[in-house]
Amino acid sequence: MKSSKQYKKDVVFALDIGTTKVVALAGRMDEYDRVEILAVSTVESTGVLRGMVSNIDKTVNAIRKAIAQVERKSKARAEEVVVGIAGQHIRSIQHSGVLTRENSDIEIGEDDIKKLEKDMHKIVLSPGEKIIHVIPQDYTVDNEPGILAPKGMSGVRLEANFHIVTGQHTAYNNIKRCVEKAGLRVSEIVLEPIASGKAVLSEDEMEAGVAVVDIGGGTTDLTVIHENVIRHTGVIPFGGSAITRDIKEGCVVMNDQAEKLKTKFGSALAEQTNGDQIITIPGIKGREAKELSQRNISKIIQARMEEIFDLVYYELNQSGYHNRLIAGVVLTGGGANLKHLKELTSFHLGLSTRIGLPIEKLAHGYPKMVANPIYSTAVGLLIHSIEKNEKLPPAPFEEQKPETSSEGTGNSKDKHKEDSKRKGGFFDKFLDKANEIFAPTADRDL
Repeated sequence: MKSSKQYKKDVVFALDIGTTKVVALAGRMDEYDRVEILAVSTVESTGVLRGMVSNIDKTVNAIRKAIAQVERKSKARAEEVVVGIAGQHIRSIQHSGVLTRENSDIEIGEDDIKKLEKDMHKIVLSPGEKIIHVIPQDYTVDNEPGILAPKGMSGVRLEANFHIVTGQHTAYNNIKRCVEKAGLRVSEIVLEPIASGKAVLSEDEMEAGVAVVDIGGGTTDLTVIHENVIRHTGVIPFGGSAITRDIKEGCVVMNDQAEKLKTKFGSALAEQTNGDQIITIPGIKGREAKELSQRNISKIIQARMEEIFDLVYYELNQSGYHNRLIAGVVLTGGGANLKHLKELTSFHLGLSTRIGLPIEKLAHGYPKMVANPIYSTAVGLLIHSIEKNEKLPPAPFEEQKPETSSEGTGNSKDKHKEDSKRKGGFFDKFLDKANEIFAPTADRDL
């Protein structure tokens, strides 16, 4: 049988299904409440376009391969995973709700707050849309606005403002279907930039106000956090793959050559490159080699990045928090590895900028490869899953029958016979930040 302590230390799995890669992670919370990564696997993704599944079979195969590798390395079996979602179909809206209470002498309770949140799932959406997250912003009690923790107060009229994240139902279902076809259960689907923020941000940054800009392969995702609450989310339909495509077309080279030119020689600031540096690209099948200027390559990169940050600037202004971000911008995702991108961002947005590595909450001895912005979403999803598991009640005492199978992974694809399911909350600890402060004695450590 499992004790509460053992239950909380179970290995959990996270899956980042991206445009260019599928990343699987296995990990758990160590005795110091730090996240211990047990295994990491990266597999090429060819079945996803701009964050949306475009080929079910290719995506399923990539998931199976990535999960099999982390199962082998971690010596643990994956049964359910938390998965990220992104794409240009993601939309965010602001909405408010009102609850009239019959007896003002009875304190406002958790049930009142949850009822307001539940009511948000009844709002009218565009055809084919689905609510992914409902994030509380602030509350008003009997016309007294700006309340963050109404629990325990007295009042008849309780109002709330919410930030609601929606996405296409088909895109959501396709991700879920791919995971299930790979033989896994989906514990939850989480917006990727929210997960990335969990991996790269400090407590002080979330309190002061910060924007996380996650530059992925297919999209650039934005999350604005102020006073520990997610205030705005946005998706820009361009990412690192768009830069590669620009270089391919502008320099008339193959796609893999364009990717190497971007990562090895490219810069987000053309003026910082050597104007005399010439790069020679071998010709195909004995054809004449092609010579390219490093500065011209960087000009192509800078033009696309400036376009992306024009859209980021617009999103920040739309959020109403552009001038309230004391901690500025944190860049993450694979695109954050571009040379001089931090300088371009700071100049273009007028905000202090740093590169976010997903190591804020990791235990010592984490795999060196994880200290790279490219793994921010996967690590954030893992942290989400672990923290959700930590909040669960202890597992019931039950007799554990001895395993009859011998060592090895030959039966790894068999259906798991246990029928117990998690009963975690609908939101992860990051999304619950506004809700957790309703209970002053609650543990708010991230």
